[in-house]
Amino acid sequence: MTLSPAARVTLGLGFTQIVGWGTTYLMPSVLGRHLQDDLGISSELVFAGITVMFGVNAICSPRVGKVVDRIGARGLMAAGSVIYALALVGVSMSRGAPSYLACWAVMGIASTLALSNPASIALVQVAGPRSRQAIAMLTIIGGLASTLFWPLTGVLEPAIGWRFTLLLYAAIHLCACLPIHLLILPRRPPVHPPAANTSAGGGGVAPGDLGRVYLLLSISLAFGAFVFTGVQLQMIEMLRGLGHPPAQALMLASMIGPAQVSVRAFELAFGHRYSIMRSAVFGSAMLPIGLGVALLAGDLFVGALFVVVTYGMSNGLKAVQRATLPLALFGRSQFGAYMGRLALPQGIVSAVSPPVMAAVLSKFGTPAALWLTFSVAMVSLVAMILLARLSRAVR
Repeated sequence: MTLSPAARVTLGLGFTQIVGWGTTYLMPSVLGRHLQDDLGISSELVFAGITVMFGVNAICSPRVGKVVDRIGARGLMAAGSVIYALALVGVSMSRGAPSYLACWAVMGIASTLALSNPASIALVQVAGPRSRQAIAMLTIIGGLASTLFWPLTGVLEPAIGWRFTLLLYAAIHLCACLPIHLLILPRRPPVHPPAANTSAGGGGVAPGDLGRVYLLLSISLAFGAFVFTGVQLQMIEMLRGLGHPPAQALMLASMIGPAQVSVRAFELAFGHRYSIMRSAVFGSAMLPIGLGVALLAGDLFVGALFVVVTYGMSNGLKAVQRATLPLALFGRSQFGAYMGRLALPQGIVSAVSPPVMAAVLSKFGTPAALWLTFSVAMVSLVAMILLARLSRAVR
């Protein structure tokens, strides 16, 4: 059976996204204790590497998005694989905080070139009218990163040590991800005929409303990113703060993954039957509803399970909508530019959220962290509702 170009790109990028997330963002969760002991740095500094990566990514993303619009993602994503390998080799050779954090800054450059945004832009350029379904499939595949890399890293570290584990991951970027990017991505972005209902603005929004639409979408996605990034890293601690034993908190938190994958699979199968704006409002509403239940009945097992499932559903939908909403609103012609601009506030918020959430939890406890995230989630929901009212014609 011969795969279509869109299917080949989806599967190939799915693999490289799993490797990208698994060897960077997810890596300190398993290797953090070993990094802390061998480098002589605090746990806060270990995870500060993620903050540095997100910060550099936010600064670089707007320009990269425009470049991908113009020349395609092939060369940039290939370069990102090489830079990932160099950064991981650097981390494996680091001896203290300065060199460790500098390598994470380099990793931020690599993630700008080869992770998330450029992958979504490349997939939209290839998939054309079926971009929504292709992006849903890509997020389903990418959601397996923790399922695969947490246990893999846990097995490799005792066997060969954390430094050789990172060298092995660098080799995967060079020997697997680099060739995949060069082989599956076109040299130039394919040209697809515009849809019959495409407006002058290139998407489903009138040119005069583009400024307000961009502002509302940016607010909703950025405020949502604060909750998703901060809560993801602190979910187990927050569940324990609500009164759940450690083993039960871990079991509850493990339900996030199945909830994310399930809602993404539903979006893949049935997303063409309903408006993307309705899906966006639903996903945005699930977040404050779940956090509200946590405030009212989070100490009960059923209440905590509802919180975790609604959080996973909201996060799963937002992962799809971060790419499909800008596509539906602004069109394909400037998709990369808008994705890059939207990545700036999201990246800054994602960089700030983990230390802010950690500080609130340590100083004021779980109730204060829940009130903070509930308030932020409500801002995201209100912005999305206003956006939906302004963009009623968008399917």
